[in-house]
Amino acid sequence: MGEQNNIKEVSQAAATADPGPLGLGGFALTTFVLNMFNAHFIADAAVPVVLGPAFFYGGLAQLLAGMQEYKKNNVFGATAFSTYGAFWLALAFVVLMELLGVINFGDFRGQAVGLFLVGFTIFNTYMWIGTFRLNVAVCAVFTTLEITFILLDLAEFGVISSVPGGIMGIITALIAWYASAAGVLNTVYKRTVLPVCPLNK
Repeated sequence: MGEQNNIKEVSQAAATADPGPLGLGGFALTTFVLNMFNAHFIADAAVPVVLGPAFFYGGLAQLLAGMQEYKKNNVFGATAFSTYGAFWLALAFVVLMELLGVINFGDFRGQAVGLFLVGFTIFNTYMWIGTFRLNVAVCAVFTTLEITFILLDLAEFGVISSVPGGIMGIITALIAWYASAAGVLNTVYKRTVLPVCPLNK
């Protein structure tokens, strides 16, 4: 009986679709939209448009992708998607509270947001190291994200402008979209349409 249950669990796991492309897609789009503002390509007055994607695509959808990664026994994917889903939900919440006048950081906004970003920079650093055993596409996402975080950390603390971090964030988003597209198209066509180049051979 126990052996039959094990076979059933393995069969169900094999039939579970890969949540990675969804998580990467949500991360990519939300990162792209926010960093268009950081790069000063879009006027700051339009910043609230970030809230929708941050709550529902980069936030909720990515968090759900992370939960599905647990079912696939993928510790890296579960940790990454769940954390960055929570990142976008938390950031959107703070921005919304500011817009509603509930929170007012005053002259210390840069320090507040900077502290928030530094914490995620630390998280991203050890996750980045983990990508050395995955594939080039995911490693590239976390490498460019690491640079983005560092540049935005410096910007929030007034060392540099947000433009370099914004541009790097857009590059990060494009690479994440590539990795997402690879996960979808390689599955649909049942062959390598977009290579991701595994590193753990």
